[in-house]
Amino acid sequence: MITIAGAGVAGLASAWELARRGAQVTVFETGTAPADNPCSWFAGGMLAPWCEGETADAQVVRLGAGAIDWWVQFTPVTRAGTLVVTPPRDRAELTRFAQRTQQHRRVTGDDIATLEPALAGRFSDGLFFEDEAHLDPRRALIDLTDAVLAAGVDIRYETPAPAQVDVDCRGMASGLSGLRPIRGEMAIIETKDVQITRTLRLLHPRIPLYLVPRGDGIYMIGATMIESSSWRPITVRSMLELLGAAFTLHPGLGEASVIETGVGLRPAFADNIPRLTHLGDTTHLNGLYRHGFLLAPALAGQLATQFFQEPSDADYRERTTA
Repeated sequence: MITIAGAGVAGLASAWELARRGAQVTVFETGTAPADNPCSWFAGGMLAPWCEGETADAQVVRLGAGAIDWWVQFTPVTRAGTLVVTPPRDRAELTRFAQRTQQHRRVTGDDIATLEPALAGRFSDGLFFEDEAHLDPRRALIDLTDAVLAAGVDIRYETPAPAQVDVDCRGMASGLSGLRPIRGEMAIIETKDVQITRTLRLLHPRIPLYLVPRGDGIYMIGATMIESSSWRPITVRSMLELLGAAFTLHPGLGEASVIETGVGLRPAFADNIPRLTHLGDTTHLNGLYRHGFLLAPALAGQLATQFFQEPSDADYRERTTA
């Protein structure tokens, strides 16, 4: 039997990859339901490896490219691409973004109006990453939980992990050396006046924004990456910046209702690259940073190949002697 600590996206993906290879798996989770994993529950759900290449290591882009096909096994995935835009005064940001990324094409104002009629006349050019996608992370987490349970995995909610487990996927709660918390803040808004069908990224040198459709006029907005270990609710400054950037994207969003806000502390190593770390008899899958849904499938696959002694891509492994 293989034991896993944590039933967030990393723990569930690991459980699935191990179970589908025939392992008997038990997952220990202190929460009562998938919603008790804030980093996963409050995620953006963007499967956007090429956009992430703006700031992420090339390995993140490469391994994230397989996430879309992995997730469609379990949950609805919207393959509508990502549209990146910027106000005319910040056009240099668009050029910089284009130079640092790939798998995109330049689009004109007319193209933008065709892709997203609500943005007609608002932006003169942009970048379209047509191979990217997004999902609803909450539904995905629930759907993945159902799939893991159907595969015979035993998930023990409200049960602390024993002192010794085979796999630790508890993020900051793992106590793993070298991790730092990155505070991410988000808001969920609702409006029937603005119809957006795909992920939008608004480039701005100070307040970048992403907006992800959830359906039925509901959108998730976020952008903050703050070096902080605080779990306090979203700050006034962050909320004003997020809503101000959303208003820049489309004035109609100024009339939207804020129906929820949330905070998550995302675990990251100094280089922001996730890895498998071996300490004694425990393998830690950690450091997913803001790429949880994007990179959990690849890291979980690497984890499973190690347990079953299959050939493995070692890019994300760090072997450490306890």
